[in-house]
Amino acid sequence: MNISALLTSAGINIGLCSVLLLLYSILRKQPGNLNVYFGRRLAQEHLKRHDLSSFVRLVPSPSWILKAWESTEAEILSVAGLDAVVFLRILVFSIRIFSIAAVICMFLLLPLNYYGQEMQHKQIPSESLDVFTIANVKEGSKWLWAHCLALYIISCSACVLLYFEYESIATMRLAHITGSPPNPSHFSVLVRAIPWSTEETFSDSVEKFFTNYHASSYLSHQMIYRTGKVQKLMNDAEKIYKKLVQLKATSIDQNCGPRMIRCGLCGGTSQSLKMYSELQQIENKPDIESSDSIPKEKECAAAFVFFKTRYAAVVASQVLQSSNPMLWVTDLAPEPHDVYWSNLWIPYRQLWFRRIATLLAATVFMFLFLIPVTFVQGLSQLEQLQQMFPFLKSILKKTFISQLVTGYLPSVILQLFLYTVPPTMMLFSAVEGSISRSGRKKSACCKVLYFTIWNVFFVNVLSGSVISQFNVISSPKGIPSQLAKAVPRQATFFITYVLTSGWASLSSEVMQLFSLICNLFYRFILRSKEDLDWIPSFPYHTEVPKVLLFGLLGFTCSILAPLILPFLLVYFLLGYVVYRNQILNVYCSKYESGGQIWPVVHNTTIFSLVLTQIIALGVFGIKDVPIASGFTIPLVILTLLFNEYCRQRFYPVFKNFSAQDLIEMDRQDEQCGRMEEIHQQLLQAYCQFSVTPGDLCEGEDSSEESGANKCSQGSKRGLLNPMLGGLSALRLRDVFTWLSMLITFQEKNPPK
Repeated sequence: MNISALLTSAGINIGLCSVLLLLYSILRKQPGNLNVYFGRRLAQEHLKRHDLSSFVRLVPSPSWILKAWESTEAEILSVAGLDAVVFLRILVFSIRIFSIAAVICMFLLLPLNYYGQEMQHKQIPSESLDVFTIANVKEGSKWLWAHCLALYIISCSACVLLYFEYESIATMRLAHITGSPPNPSHFSVLVRAIPWSTEETFSDSVEKFFTNYHASSYLSHQMIYRTGKVQKLMNDAEKIYKKLVQLKATSIDQNCGPRMIRCGLCGGTSQSLKMYSELQQIENKPDIESSDSIPKEKECAAAFVFFKTRYAAVVASQVLQSSNPMLWVTDLAPEPHDVYWSNLWIPYRQLWFRRIATLLAATVFMFLFLIPVTFVQGLSQLEQLQQMFPFLKSILKKTFISQLVTGYLPSVILQLFLYTVPPTMMLFSAVEGSISRSGRKKSACCKVLYFTIWNVFFVNVLSGSVISQFNVISSPKGIPSQLAKAVPRQATFFITYVLTSGWASLSSEVMQLFSLICNLFYRFILRSKEDLDWIPSFPYHTEVPKVLLFGLLGFTCSILAPLILPFLLVYFLLGYVVYRNQILNVYCSKYESGGQIWPVVHNTTIFSLVLTQIIALGVFGIKDVPIASGFTIPLVILTLLFNEYCRQRFYPVFKNFSAQDLIEMDRQDEQCGRMEEIHQQLLQAYCQFSVTPGDLCEGEDSSEESGANKCSQGSKRGLLNPMLGGLSALRLRDVFTWLSMLITFQEKNPPK
């Protein structure tokens, strides 16, 4: 690829980003799109609608950029929690380190690469991008010492910045634990693998065991009941009920014509909807069901056990409860809104099989993805593409077409295939058996990260440079040299990937295309005047791997192909503004993990640094500069030692709670007389079955959301069946009665 092909790709993406950002600045002012672009503020701050003039609403403005930039970290912490702050810290770290790398590499290494050999240079637009890489430096050149010096500066700067970020985030996590209101999860322990007894129930076994061995600290317990497809079906039935109830408040009867005209919403006539209004009065009739007809709950070998103090709960969660480690397994409970109820009933002995199965499934999926990656790399190699498809020779000879095929299409097609990865990994993480939603999302984040690093970096590098060879890494000793040859050749693809997957994805993120389309469909096709109540949570499992992958590309290409650094820096700066805007206005934090994602970020950054140093080691070996190779080896060792120090110094803060902090918090609550109130709230914090018609939300994770407020509301809805997700028998009967009568009426009145 030459500079003109790169400029073609850059021009397409710049134009696309500019159009989408201008559209966003207009669409966000429209009153009908407030629930799309201000979902969190509408839900939490009760944002008032301001009527703007027609002219102001149609004029784009950059005011949202200034508001996002000027918002403080304390404001984001109070609005979105520590997880959002940690994510933005990733972008801040990336901006700092790649600003340093861009200054050094663009002004020092790029000219050395360009004039690395005595050759007749073409005009800049016709120059190949290879002349800007380290591959253009001749063997044995003394200028390679500049690359070694730049590698030392970048590595040392990254380690220093990582240390201060790790220290700062660890301090913020401690402040989050000690400074926040009493958290029920600090007093609760999840107990699984409760032994079965024919003489007593699981509940009796739990009470007997903890009264016997934790008599001084045991408070109470709550059993977990098995949920599955029945629970999901009942939730779906309840959603149908809610939709039917909403029909009464809409203006569909007014918009629908006479009996012969069909309604666009459900296909029924206006008379069928009037009939529904009459049928809805059934709800006011007394319940003819009796409590004896409700089947009893089915207990599982799992329970939440509540303790009187935080310290007692943490000790119980970490101590081996039985001589058999497969019985009475304890873990510190997640927050009430973070509990993933569907996985709590899974037998503990089954978890190891699920983890192995998901690991194998993720590995198979990773290797199956080699097919589209190989196809994409075939597009980037124009000569091989012409040999495989001779009929394309005449088309590919055109300058614009060849630039489009080699500079834009490969990364676009790869990005389309990558859209299938996050939902697949979320499914694997759910099957794996995570007990919390944050744990499931963190597991999916790691899977997506490993997947993208392997397929986007390693597979593209190795298959792109030696696409016709199968034994790429026949021996471990040859890995540095193979990567040293391959990475500079694939630097052009990585630059275009940053443009398409980075810049374009940020503009589509701020546009919220999916939510916008759903909102338009809801308003103009279904003709509903009510706003959508679905508020998304921040997709950490997709955005964190994306940012870390770009960091990996920046580190590995910094001294090899420094031309990528300006494009990366623009991505991180734009991402910093876009994500701040989305966190403040769009996404709603449904649970808090306390910055648990940062150790993953730290380890990935260390991996990127070590990989960069290993590739540089191979480059110096190929270029016949053994002294520079010798100076690189201590850098690898020092980086690994730095990582080990951070693991010993900071990582325990993210893994465990300190006894000092817990005991101080317990003493403070006891002195203030709050402990009894905490114990009372604790008994109502974890409510497994709390889905009611008025409380049901359609957003992610809300179908099983629990809490004392929903428990108290659920008790007022009539006779609740715990096996049916808190759904009253009368309302369940009404749902199916209404549906059957509507269907019967439709059959008697077919469309003419």
